[in-house]
Amino acid sequence: MDPSPFIEEDKNRTGPGSREYSRTPAYGIRETIKKQRDFFSTHQTKDTAFRLEQLKRLRAAVKENEESIFCALRRDLGKPRFEAYSSEIGLFYDEIGMHIKKLKKWAKPVNVHTPLLHFPSSSHIFPEPYGVVLIVATWNYPFILLVNPLIGAISAGNCAVLKPAHYSRHTSDVMEEIISNVFPPHFVSMFKGGREVNQALLDERFDYIFFTGGIEVGKLVMRAAARDITPLTLELGGKNPCIVARDADTDLAAKRIVWGKFYSAGQTCIGPDYLLVHKDIEEALLGAMKTYLDRFYGKDRFKSSDYSRIINEKHFMRLSSLLGQGEIVAGGRADREHLFIEPTILRNCPLDGTIMEEEIFGPVLPVVSYDRLDEAVDIVNSHSHPLALYLFSNDKKTQEEILRTVPFGGGCINDTLVFFANPFLPFGGVGTSGMGRYRGRASFDTFTHYKSVMKNSLGIDNPIRYPPYKGKLRLLKRFLK
Repeated sequence: MDPSPFIEEDKNRTGPGSREYSRTPAYGIRETIKKQRDFFSTHQTKDTAFRLEQLKRLRAAVKENEESIFCALRRDLGKPRFEAYSSEIGLFYDEIGMHIKKLKKWAKPVNVHTPLLHFPSSSHIFPEPYGVVLIVATWNYPFILLVNPLIGAISAGNCAVLKPAHYSRHTSDVMEEIISNVFPPHFVSMFKGGREVNQALLDERFDYIFFTGGIEVGKLVMRAAARDITPLTLELGGKNPCIVARDADTDLAAKRIVWGKFYSAGQTCIGPDYLLVHKDIEEALLGAMKTYLDRFYGKDRFKSSDYSRIINEKHFMRLSSLLGQGEIVAGGRADREHLFIEPTILRNCPLDGTIMEEEIFGPVLPVVSYDRLDEAVDIVNSHSHPLALYLFSNDKKTQEEILRTVPFGGGCINDTLVFFANPFLPFGGVGTSGMGRYRGRASFDTFTHYKSVMKNSLGIDNPIRYPPYKGKLRLLKRFLK
């Protein structure tokens, strides 16, 4: 994921993050955190009835403001209504519905087994919230990447400070209005702005940090968290491979790859970043992909209402520079004024070129052919661990080989993207693609500390543990074998 919205300021705005506003120390952040700590200490957030009420209020507010969210996503990223609903608003309803349904069960203490040695003790695990948490979102899915972690934080009983994406300002404005209308700032508050606001947030101590963004800024966040030994989740990115084996259904693979790669104009952290295809089916696959590009977006892609736009000029220029790093199979046109780049497929891309070294995060797909599966595995493993991996193959041995030899956060076999839409599958990276996980029950777990407690009886006191130990070791071994 691109880190720049977290580290750059907007010099043309007033309010939090502007040069004028930056003279105000900490922008009220410190005072807000103190009020949240004071509120958390009242223990109201630990009441499951309170948590459920807040989740229901949030769901109702999003429902009431759906049209504003649609419009904001359209203005920020040119998102079609279908994609805005399927990847953001609809996922929100799915996620929050699960939490409302399951919260009482998740929040209950759990009784666990106690070894005979400790008879007549009983053992229990008590879920409890961390306290005041910081949630930082990025711009490519600016609604869902902010509210999904918030659902988990509220569900687990925390107070939250939100930092929305800076580049997707229209969505951030709508979210600010929703959050301020639904929650008092001593429970949930939001701070918009650029670099100074971000730094002011990281200067404070939180009880948990949830960050979505780029690797380099993730390192800065982790460094800040280390200062106070703050637990955190990092949802980052990386070069996500899509491997198409010789036995794959080329037509279906082409359809699902084109859909997954160019969804939201390729600005998806789990989107296929490059394509590895067996040389025997390369031509057939590329031909089918061109067919589906025409079917999905028409012959004149500029006129398609089903295709998003690039977030800003900076990213447009970065992506435009990649168009000459290979032989164009499809697409290749760009319109700077409208921040439009055609869905573009390139072949014969150099493995040591920028396009194969850095995360693309846009509608440009380099294609590399391979002869043996181990060649494809070597290419994938020459990069840092990806956030997602996709494999198209019907052969179980091929599937098992990829799952065994390639570390990655999550992914699909014979599909792309859709694993993120399953709230029963925890989502998260590994290595440089992140740490920690969320979605569904995993979101509740992420923002929860599980407190282990053993309750002992005053009636029986097993003498085996007390000195003198003479003659007791053999008995202890029988208990602990």
